[in-house]
This record gives sequence, C-alpha cells and structure tokens, in this order.
Amino acid sequence: MSGVKCTSKRFRRKFAALSLSVTAFLTGCGGAEYDMAYELNSNVSGYRLLDITNTETLEPFAADLCVADSDVRNAGVDFPEVGAAALFDLKSLDTLYAKNVNVQVNPASLTKVMTALVAIKYGSPDQMLTASENVHITEPGAQLCGLKTGDRMTLDQALHILLIYSANDVAVMIAEGISGSVEEFVDLMNEEAAELGATNCHFVNPNGLTDENHYVTTYDLYLIFQEALKYELFQQIIQMTSYNTVYTDKNGAEVSFETQTTNLFLNGTQDPPSGVTVIGGKTGTTSAAGHCLMLYAKGSDGTPYISIIMKDASKDELYTDMRRLLESVN
Repeated sequence: MSGVKCTSKRFRRKFAALSLSVTAFLTGCGGAEYDMAYELNSNVSGYRLLDITNTETLEPFAADLCVADSDVRNAGVDFPEVGAAALFDLKSLDTLYAKNVNVQVNPASLTKVMTALVAIKYGSPDQMLTASENVHITEPGAQLCGLKTGDRMTLDQALHILLIYSANDVAVMIAEGISGSVEEFVDLMNEEAAELGATNCHFVNPNGLTDENHYVTTYDLYLIFQEALKYELFQQIIQMTSYNTVYTDKNGAEVSFETQTTNLFLNGTQDPPSGVTVIGGKTGTTSAAGHCLMLYAKGSDGTPYISIIMKDASKDELYTDMRRLLESVN
C-alpha cells in the first residue's frame, strides 16, 4: 500500500513532533519483525500496532475510511476547469472520483465545518456567547450577520447562523466563546484535524477569510465533514432551508435575524440528478478560493455520499459540475 494516505482517529497532536519507531516481535507470525516509523506528515506507515504483547494484531489506519492517494477518473466524467473534486461512497468506502484531492487549496467558508465540529464537540448548545469588538470585520465582501459588541446568543443560534448564512462575524464569536480567543480556538481546530488524520491542512481563522497560511486539501475536507456528520445537531442544521431567531443586544433588547440557505440544491433553485437526494452541505466563495461546494447526499438505494468541488469558475458552473459529479452514482 505504498503511497496510500491512511489515517488514525486515535492520533493525538502530542505526536506531531515525534518520529515513533516501534519494533514488535509477534510469536504468532514466526517471530517476524515490524519496524514502523510514523511522522505527522508522513504517509509511510500503513498500520497501527494494537496491544503487541497480547493480541498480535495489525489494523489498517483507514479501515473505516475512503482512501485516495491519487486521481481517480470515471469514464466520461472529468472537470478540467475545477481546482479539485471528489466523490466518496460512504457505504462501500470507495473513492468514485478524485482530482487533485491532496493538493492544498483555499477552503473559503468550508472552513466553518471544522469550526462547527470543534464547537459542537467542546461546547453546549445552550451555552451563551457574547460578541467582543473582534466581530467587527471590515474585509470587503465578507458575509456578516451584523453583530455588535455586547450582542448575546446561544451556541445553538450561532451554529445555525454559521452554517446556514455563513456569517464570518459569528465564527469569531463562537471561537472566543469556546476557547477564550480566536488563537486558542484555531489551535484546537488544528489539533482536532490532526487527530482525524487531516494532516495536510492548516487553519489560521475560524471563518475561512483568505490567508496564505490557511489551506486544506479536498481529502482532508472529506475527513472533517464525515466526522461532523456523526453529530446529530450538525446534520439537522445543514438540512435546513431557512432559519429565524431572536438574540439580544448589550442592553437586552431583542434583535431579529432570518436567513435562507446558500445551498441552491436545498432552496429549489437547482435540481440534483434523478435518483439523488441532497441532504445538506456547505458552500464557500472567495476570490482566492473560487466557488466551492461540499455535499452530503444519498442515492436512490439509500447509499450515502460525500461530494466536493473546489475552485470552480462561477456559481452556475459549480452547480452544473456538481450535478454531473453526482450523476455518476447512478
């Protein structure tokens, strides 16, 4: 399996700077010797040693994951204009399509899936968040909820606005509410990503605003998204077509907020292929990242899929290409 990228869900960041070498003598294997090096950014080691004294068992890192170490092209399916694309069968664990899945790209607001994953894991839905002056984002074109210093809402409200409306200021409020500062929250994002085996990405903010040191790979996005889908709250939110809520300002006055999903497959503007149901997902767009879309969908037989397209040329082309990509499941 040389060159195949595999992952361990039990990996911890404390090993990031270590090169671990384990030599095991397994009596059941005739005294065979296994010398296995592991480094965070190395894909050499394909196996994790389990209780070498008693079980004499080797288990693949990616036993329950789709694997893609190179391009995978289906006949008649190609997307020459997109930066990267992938289609993963979550039932068979097959990679049905892959283009540039291990190339580092700008993730735009797809970053917010990682933000939501960390917030759900370490926070509580009824946890109250308060906006600091850091929510005042001035970058031109940045999607904003319009938070002001002292505004308060629950984490549950913030997650809905984060994933449905893709508000960049709400991402900052979530980060500070969970970890005390954006910097500490970003450290946690990178730690959790490494634990999932998403070792070719690096986050410097919780919202995906452009930074040369903020990047992901399409494969790492798959690892992050499939982990987030394990949380019921995350699945509920990404399926919603609209959201209305009321939060309070610094004086306790009510502030109403309502929004529609940015996912055109969910709001009925675009139709998925026949036999495919789009459950939910996340959109992302910046000048640097282009037009991006990550979806959780199911085929007519109920088989679940994750599909991702990064850096498409326009919104129309993004949905046309995603429809073509999903057609291949039939």
